[in-house]
Amino acid sequence: MAVKLTTSDDDLDESHEINVTPFIDVVLVLLIIFMVAAPLSTVDVNVELPASTAQPSQRPDKPIFVTIKPDLSLTLGETPVPQDQLGAALDAATGGDKNQRIFLRGDKSIAYGSVMDMMNLLRKAGYLKIALVGLDAGQAVPEPAPSAPAAPPASPSSQ
Repeated sequence: MAVKLTTSDDDLDESHEINVTPFIDVVLVLLIIFMVAAPLSTVDVNVELPASTAQPSQRPDKPIFVTIKPDLSLTLGETPVPQDQLGAALDAATGGDKNQRIFLRGDKSIAYGSVMDMMNLLRKAGYLKIALVGLDAGQAVPEPAPSAPAAPPASPSSQ
């Protein structure tokens, strides 16, 4: 049996319909891939540390406070101390007792790296018991909302 595959008529009818079924299948597969991959690609770590609600520990009779001021100057108690003389000043204040707890206070405007540098300095001096001092959640003063910048003063006009 022989079959003739060509027609004598060269006019082929063009089909103007698009088969969208394979297109929809591809779109749905891509949608599933992106729905699975999108949550895995987020690495946003929002760090807003809350005020402490922990019970305050027993305060010693004569606590030793090291304070970091906004200009990064140091005070031991109420006395300003240069950073290179902090170890000797602590030895004098504690009587050489390296096991005494040192309370570290820092202004909230200083960088975290400055607090870490101070803790490393205390560790080098031999003081390993360091307590960070903060406000209770009930005592924390809320920060004022940023205000709109003031309008510049009007320049005097020549009349």
